[in-house]
Amino acid sequence: MRNRKWLIKASRSAFRCIRWCFLLGFFTLLYAKLIEPNWIEINSLQLTLPNLASEFNGYRIVQISDIHRDKWMSTQRLQRIVRLVNQQKPDLVAITGDLVTRNLPKLIPSLTVSLTHLTPKDQTVAVLGNHDHENDTQKIIQALEKSNIVHLGNAIYTLKRGNAMLHIAGVDDLQMGKGRLEVVMQQLPKAGAAVLLAHEPDFAITSAATGRFDLQLSGHSHGGQVRLPFITPPILPPLARKYYLGKYQIKNMFLYTNRGLGMTGLHLRLFARPEITVFTLVAPEKKG
Repeated sequence: MRNRKWLIKASRSAFRCIRWCFLLGFFTLLYAKLIEPNWIEINSLQLTLPNLASEFNGYRIVQISDIHRDKWMSTQRLQRIVRLVNQQKPDLVAITGDLVTRNLPKLIPSLTVSLTHLTPKDQTVAVLGNHDHENDTQKIIQALEKSNIVHLGNAIYTLKRGNAMLHIAGVDDLQMGKGRLEVVMQQLPKAGAAVLLAHEPDFAITSAATGRFDLQLSGHSHGGQVRLPFITPPILPPLARKYYLGKYQIKNMFLYTNRGLGMTGLHLRLFARPEITVFTLVAPEKKG
């Protein structure tokens, strides 16, 4: 009799445990599917760049990445993102690749509906990512041009304030073998702070070794997209396994890996909220 009561009690406890685990899993899935993908975080950072001229002190760069235009990332969602970016009052907007999810060329023209309405004081610039090169690349570049966005495929865009310069460089996608850092370096003047846009963050090992870049802005990883706190995400793409999330310093160069705004695979986000990053650049204090 005593054993029977114990078995009944144990069975009830096991059933309650299973029920609570099921409910926890169900609500976690609901959160990851419906809430977190729409819960955009705006991160603000101040970075002192050693080579930044005082004329650019306080310069604001707003970074967005991995838009992944697809059925989920609708025109309406992208328009909301554009409004949020404009609210940050950027001097420059930097888009670090994967504008359209692979094999969806029919959605490329719709980019202009939203991106045309970005309103930085100076310019919007962009590099392409691996998904972009698995689409109709030329159509994406044309969509950028129609949206008044400068495509930095292994190229430089220089901002000037009097004699002071701030260079925004872009290297084309590394995973797809399109990046030509040597071409970028040939165009890059020796004077003035330099910011590099590179879709894949782990390229920072190479770019930092040049000693010429103050900051690299990247995306690609989605911050893991689905992860648990305090541990490395179980799935990370190539060239985003070392520097997959947030701010790093490699030698004398800062790197920031943005979590992106869209999704791939299972359209879920867990502990990896979509992100817009606002950088306020600070010039070093003059000695003496």
